[in-house]
Amino acid sequence: MPPSRPPSTPNALGLLYRFLASPSPAAPPPFPALLRLHAVAVTSGLSSRPDFAAKLVSAYSSSGRPGLATFAFSASPCPDTFLWNSLLRSHHCASDFASALSAHRRMRASGARPSRFTAPLAASAAAELAALPVGSSVHAYSVKFGLLYGDGSVAVSSSLVYMYARCSSVGDAVKLFDEMGDRDVVAWTAVVSGCVRNGECGKGMGYLVQMVRVAGDGGGARPNARTMESGLEACGVLGELSAGRCLHGYTVKEGIGDSTLVVSTLFSMYSKCDMTEDASILFPELPEKDVVTWTSLIGAYCRRGLAGETMELFQEMGKSGLQPDEVLVGCILSGLGNSRNVHNGKAFHAVIMRRNLGDSVLIANALISMYVKFELLDTASTVFGMRHQRDAESWSLMVVGYCKAGLDVKCLDLYREMQCTYHDEFVCDINSLVSTISSCSRLGKLRLGQSAHCYSIKRLLDESSVANALIGMYGRCGKFDIACKIFGVAKLRRDVITWNALISSYSHLGRSNDALSLYDQMLREDVKPNSATLITVISACANLSALERGKQIHSYVKNMGLGSDVSISTSLVDMYTKCGQLSIARGIFDSMLQQDVVTWNVMISGYGMHGEAKQALELFNEMEGGRIKPNSITFLAILSACCHAGLVDEGRKLFTRMGGYRLESNLKHYACMVDLLGKSGHLQEAEDMILAMPIEPDGGVWGTLLSACKMHDNFEMGLRVAKKAVASDPGNDGYYILMSNTYGSAEKWGEIEKLRDKMKNHGVEKGVGWSTVDV
Repeated sequence: MPPSRPPSTPNALGLLYRFLASPSPAAPPPFPALLRLHAVAVTSGLSSRPDFAAKLVSAYSSSGRPGLATFAFSASPCPDTFLWNSLLRSHHCASDFASALSAHRRMRASGARPSRFTAPLAASAAAELAALPVGSSVHAYSVKFGLLYGDGSVAVSSSLVYMYARCSSVGDAVKLFDEMGDRDVVAWTAVVSGCVRNGECGKGMGYLVQMVRVAGDGGGARPNARTMESGLEACGVLGELSAGRCLHGYTVKEGIGDSTLVVSTLFSMYSKCDMTEDASILFPELPEKDVVTWTSLIGAYCRRGLAGETMELFQEMGKSGLQPDEVLVGCILSGLGNSRNVHNGKAFHAVIMRRNLGDSVLIANALISMYVKFELLDTASTVFGMRHQRDAESWSLMVVGYCKAGLDVKCLDLYREMQCTYHDEFVCDINSLVSTISSCSRLGKLRLGQSAHCYSIKRLLDESSVANALIGMYGRCGKFDIACKIFGVAKLRRDVITWNALISSYSHLGRSNDALSLYDQMLREDVKPNSATLITVISACANLSALERGKQIHSYVKNMGLGSDVSISTSLVDMYTKCGQLSIARGIFDSMLQQDVVTWNVMISGYGMHGEAKQALELFNEMEGGRIKPNSITFLAILSACCHAGLVDEGRKLFTRMGGYRLESNLKHYACMVDLLGKSGHLQEAEDMILAMPIEPDGGVWGTLLSACKMHDNFEMGLRVAKKAVASDPGNDGYYILMSNTYGSAEKWGEIEKLRDKMKNHGVEKGVGWSTVDV
């Protein structure tokens, strides 16, 4: 309400003029006295004077009465620049930046000329409201009226630098800063913090280093706590621990290391750099330990995989009376997942359930992610199924998890369910889309893969990862025209993975020559192959028995220093064995510093393939005495070697020894034993083994015995076995041919004619033989 109107007396007027003549005090008069002075000014007709109105505005503003300050301002019909500045300052002090800009707009409309006090106030208000057009207009009239030069120009320039930085116009902020002749600590802090806030941490650090160097030469302002806060924040974001330690030392040297702001930022920096020891030392010095600071510290321990310390800190936080939020719980779950610590992960899941912390979608997603990393897909699926509310990330985590685990059928089933659940609102992110396409590729599901391709076009998901997955999918499904078209479209952003997708597709479908031709094109375009590329093309050479080409690639591997790669060396061993170069293959095998079970399997299989059963058995025995234990493929390789050499007794013993390694015999092991027994004339034993199999024999097992019956002219058993082989696999032309040969040996020509009619009825045709020659 307006002030009261006491009578004007000479004593009151004296007080009024003394108030007007006094310098602006740090503290205004008491509020009742200020109201009396205002009342006297109104009754005496002095309230309209701009100088007195400005004095009242300033006093009311300092008293925290912005409404009365505006009322005092309105009494002056022709406010001057000083009075406008007082009003701007009043709104600014009250953090009413919208009113400040409104007053600034009215000031400009009134014709009052802005001063070096107006521009910083207006620019600062524009910065707080991210009003870049207003800030730019302040910059424009600052240039027009010469406010960027002379006394007070540093404050104007600094405020404009701050404004541009806050409005995310870092380029303009940096340009204006570089044009400044004199720079105070505000300008330096504005440009450093502006760069860091807008993601240009490296540039911000550069300006901070420049500031310290100039200050060290005695020609500039020294960083304050605010400046160091931005510098330390940049170190944390960039992971520049050494630079952060240097800044830490500088703060101590400058006497600002005990600043609350600096301590908090140092703690944050060390936490982001995963320096748990340093962060733990600073943690007790923090003025306030809230959930955010606890999360920073616990997160550092999580990222280092220190599960025990993480849980201790979590319990200590609970004792302090703070309750964890979903961000902290998700952080711990992520750390436990990365550490692959299944026991602690399940234990913390129990804590979540006991404290009823699992209602959040964020926590549920973190649990799913953790169990996916543990490769416990059934548990992850249980958590997923228990959620009534799911977001896009929930579905994506499960789809990606199934794909990585090789559960492609479940991956595609879940993708279809996601489509049906959301219909028109169906949203699929890049990761789940790539996983879906990859599963389609491995299962040969062309139609569903095409559907995913259409979705990627509809949603404009043209990232290289999607294109790479599509190339692989179409290639593996035999649609090389489409795969090559996508490959061509992606020319400008092709990477080594793009090349690998098409090369591996050619190799996968037996088009090894095309794979090698594409590899040559890749080298001509100066794309450096990686280990996956080399493994694929070495495998293509092995399939073609292209020894000379394989040697060229081997030389490239040596020149690139990739000879120590276990997978590449293993593929070279495989290539040389398939090309009949056992001595070279064994030399590479022996020179390897590290061998895995695949390497041993390839070498044993190579010996067996070339009838070197003795060397295969010696190598197998050597493997059993080492740290790497044989798997089911190892036993298949050594049984095959025994089969080639006719070592029946050794084969029987090896087949029995599989149980000692808790390995179950599969169809291929049984087929190999049947082949070994059959070729050596133990036909009845072979048939008895088939009949005693714990699993249903397929056509391959019966076909192997059928071949042995033909070899030993056992017509009766051969006919009996042939019928079972055909019943198991009626589309296999080989079984009909063996039966025909068996009938031919017994001169049963009529049966042969019946067999041919049967083949026609089943649509079975005799395959055409082929061979290759390496020119």
